[in-house]
Order: sequence, then structure tokens, then C-alpha cells
Amino acid sequence: MLFNSLSFVLFLTIVLILYYAPLLNWTNKKRMLLLSSYVFYGMWNPPLIILLWISTMVDWTAGNQLNQEERPAVRKMWLLLSMFVNLGFLAFFKYGDFLLENFIALANAAGFEYQPYKMDIILPMGISFYTFQTMSYTIDMYNKKIKPARTFLDFALYVTFFPQLVAGPIVRAKDLITQFYEPKKASQNQFIWGLFLLTLGLFQKVVLADVLLAGTSDSVFSPGQTLSFLDAWTGTLAFSGQIFFDFAGYSTCAIGIALMLGIILPDNFMYPYASLGFSDLWKRWHISLSSWLKDYLYIPLGGNRHGITRMYAALMITMLLGGLWHGAAWTFIVWGGLHGIYLILERLQKQYLPFKITKWNGIFLAFTTFTCVNITWVFFRAREFETAWSMIKSMFFLNPEGAKILPTFQMIQVLTLITLLFLTHWGMRNTNVKEVASKMSPALLGVGWAVMIFLILIAQGTGEQFIYFQF
Repeated sequence: MLFNSLSFVLFLTIVLILYYAPLLNWTNKKRMLLLSSYVFYGMWNPPLIILLWISTMVDWTAGNQLNQEERPAVRKMWLLLSMFVNLGFLAFFKYGDFLLENFIALANAAGFEYQPYKMDIILPMGISFYTFQTMSYTIDMYNKKIKPARTFLDFALYVTFFPQLVAGPIVRAKDLITQFYEPKKASQNQFIWGLFLLTLGLFQKVVLADVLLAGTSDSVFSPGQTLSFLDAWTGTLAFSGQIFFDFAGYSTCAIGIALMLGIILPDNFMYPYASLGFSDLWKRWHISLSSWLKDYLYIPLGGNRHGITRMYAALMITMLLGGLWHGAAWTFIVWGGLHGIYLILERLQKQYLPFKITKWNGIFLAFTTFTCVNITWVFFRAREFETAWSMIKSMFFLNPEGAKILPTFQMIQVLTLITLLFLTHWGMRNTNVKEVASKMSPALLGVGWAVMIFLILIAQGTGEQFIYFQF
């Protein structure tokens, strides 16, 4: 079920009616939310709910055992069981075909003729998100950073809470489970603001990402073509805007829906295209994932506690695995590797060529960071290395015979929208939508809200799923 569908509007309406029905006590409301979350997820493929059940049962059991057990060896066994089940599911369903394809290529390169039947494994929606979320619970229990969930119902709802189930934010147990302990009810202001955020998220997805940018991105990244410099950059910028509006739109919807229920979810984006360098970028882009990778991968690998060489190795491993988390393809690994290189170069620059950031050079640094980010998006979007490499060559004037395939008006539309996106991020980098809205007159805010609703309704969108659903 997609947020940008009429079926979800009906689904959410029923959930809200039941949630605020005076006949249900808090425990029954939580049961209703849990059942609704299973219905929401099961609309894609009902049997895949079994994976959610298994992850829930394994991590609930492991968490309770970690709370009771004091013997280090036994505690480690329960942690490893949780990680084996969760990462095992992730490895099989997300990376099974990828691993098999690379094994076949390696065997054939070694002279062995090996051609098994293709497995055609179905990728469960959002498996990377809920796997990381539930793993964080058992890891935190192992490190004695949190207490176990009070009831199985609270834990199960934490794993499956439908607003953020399939594409985040990836919420830590201490930030979400504890909210289920006491009855929650949105205030009038919270409910209205949550509805506004839902509208804003849908506007970003339906109008900006799908209608204004997706077509250009799809045209340019079609394989088997050599493009001109301007076409390559326009298409890359179109995807840059598309993936931001698509993913930030989902996160905004999720936060808004949860707020309508009285539940607070953390921000996942903070105007990342105005980042002053790549460390700043990963504090602003997909914040819940970057903080997860930092706390559960980078720091356990040594972080910055064991010298420069190990720090750079930990940084690169973290970003390579972060790239692999996004997709089972070598292009995603290259994307992660480029970000790792950027982060290492940035740290070297700060160590050997430090300079003070001012309001005058800040926007230039933000523009440089944004430009470098767009180069990495080529590998994120392209399905094959041939397409990615051809795009990169066109972007650096190495394809002089490149074809012009985009109409002039389409180019102007994309370049204008992306320029406005960058300038908006720069202007908003030290504030947020709520602060800006609080300074606006209610009439002006109401007009803007009405315009967004109108554009969503008339947009001739195709009902595309959110990009990050595939991760």
C-alpha cells in the first residue's frame, strides 16, 4: 500500500477513526495499530508477513534473555543468534541473486562451466529498514544501554509501526517503544501539523519527484545512448532532485502520520543539499541510517580511537557497506566508495589545509559539495557500469559526439527547479519548516496548503512506489 494512493487514504481514515474511538482502551488501540501495520505491509505480499513475525519473535526472545543472562559467553550467543537470523534473511532475500551471479562469473572465469537455475528471489519491501531497526534493539540490550520492552505488544508494534515500516526513519527502541507505554493522543495543533506534513510529503513525491523530474531522469539514464554534456548534467540533476523529493517526501509523510497519532518520529532530512562538506552531508541526509552506521559499524570498527590509518579503514568499510545496504549491485558499492573517498579527502583537507568557513565562501563550499554529490548519484541511478561510465564521460566533456535528447523546455524546467531546490536548502539550513510556518500568517499558510492539495489532485502521476522501497 502506497502513501500516494486512494487505498491508503481510506486505510488511514479507518485507522484514525478506530484510534480515536472512545470505546477502545490504550491496549486495544495498540493491538489495532499492530493489526493495521500487518494489513498495510501484507497488501504487497501477505506471506512476507512471516518474516516480520520471525524477526519479532527472535529479537523479543533474544532481548529478554540478554536482560536476564549475566554470563558473557551466553549473552554473546543470544546476540549472535539475533544477528544471524536478521542478517541471514537480509543476505538471502536481498543479496541471494547478486551473490549467485558473482559466484557464477567467478566460476566461469576460472574455467568451470556452471549455470544453475536463476532463483528469482522476491525482495521483501523495506527489509533493510526493519532489519536494522530490530537489530539495534538486541545490540543495545547486549550493551546494556536500554531496558527490555515492557510487553510483547509494545515490542511488536515497535518493529512494525506502519508509518515508518518500509522506508524509515530507522527509529531506536529508546525513542519509540517508550512512547507506547502511555496513552497517546495528538493535540489539535499536532493533528493539524501532522496533516500538513502529510500533504507536504505527498506534494514532494507526487508533483515534484514523479511529475516534474522522474521523466527526465528515466530518459537520460536509459542504457545504450551517448549524451551531450548538458543532457547528462540535466538528467543527473533531475535524479538528484527526484531522489531527494521522493525519499524526503516519504519521511515527511511518515512523521506527519505518526504525529496525527500523537507519536513523535525523528527528522530524517535537514536540507542536505546545502551541506558544508561531506561530514555535514551525512548529518543531514538519511540521518537515521547514517547515525545507525556510525553507532553500530563505524565506532565498533574502531572509529577515530586507534590512529589515522584504522580510522580511514573504518570510514571506508562503513561507507562501502552503506552502499551495499542500498542495493545488491556493484554500482551501489562504487557509490559508497566514492563517499568514503570524499570523507577521507575532507579530513585530510581539514588536517593539512584548514580554512575558516564564512558566509562568503560557505555557499561556494555548499555548491562544490552538491556538485560532487551529483557525480556519485550517477552510479546510484545507473543500472549498469556502461551507462554510468558513459554519463560520467559526457559530464566531463569526454563524449564530444554525444546526442541531445532532451527538449529545451524540459531542460529549463529541471535546471530551474534544481536551482530553487539548492537555494531553498541554503536558506533553510539553520531552520526548519515548522519555524518558518510559525512566522507566516495563517492566511498565507492556508493558501500554500490549498495550492499543494490542488496540485496533488490534478497531477497526472503514475502512482509510482517510493524509490527507497526497493532497499
